[in-house]
Amino acid sequence: MTIGERIKELRNSLGYSQVDFADKIDVSKQTLYKYENNIITNIPSDKIEAIAHICKVSPAYIMGWVTEKDDNGIDTVPIESGYTIPVLGRVAAGYGKEAVEEVIGQIEISPALAAKGDYFGLLIKGDSMIPTLYDGDTVIVQRVDDAESGDLVIALVNGHDATCKRLQKYAEGIALIPQNPVYEPMRFTESEIDTTPVKILGKVVEMRRKF
Repeated sequence: MTIGERIKELRNSLGYSQVDFADKIDVSKQTLYKYENNIITNIPSDKIEAIAHICKVSPAYIMGWVTEKDDNGIDTVPIESGYTIPVLGRVAAGYGKEAVEEVIGQIEISPALAAKGDYFGLLIKGDSMIPTLYDGDTVIVQRVDDAESGDLVIALVNGHDATCKRLQKYAEGIALIPQNPVYEPMRFTESEIDTTPVKILGKVVEMRRKF
């Protein structure tokens, strides 16, 4: 059973319509439809927690990490496998507010990590982050729209393919700093962040490398 199927089954068991249930978890009816039909698979953790609270089950049951519940809604049978997220070959600006995402595969992350946020994998291209990251490495990225100075981030600059750089914040703006000294940092003032534009898509939390 998929996450969407579990959500639909739980909603139906409580007798809620899609409109009523969507209102309870603070999403649109269309978004709930996409959850239940697995059109959106990376459901934000706060929505999973809201659904679990309303349905009196744990988030782990909804995610499929456990398969049974006792009479009190406590999960009893653990599943050892992790949670699968898409690996993207590129992320670029699309039409309107949408992003162009090229899905090239899937990768597994732990249930503990998955419970903390929304993630995607991204294939690293080029050598600007050597020796930290090499061409062909895959990074696990938590979707956030801001990060702390010093974080390794995925940023979209001027609508072009997303780039992986070290974020440095200044009073007057930010810099996206490569690890490889051959490349120059990309510096932006506060006004240039809006006009270029520069958008943080997420921060890197893990790296996977094949030898």
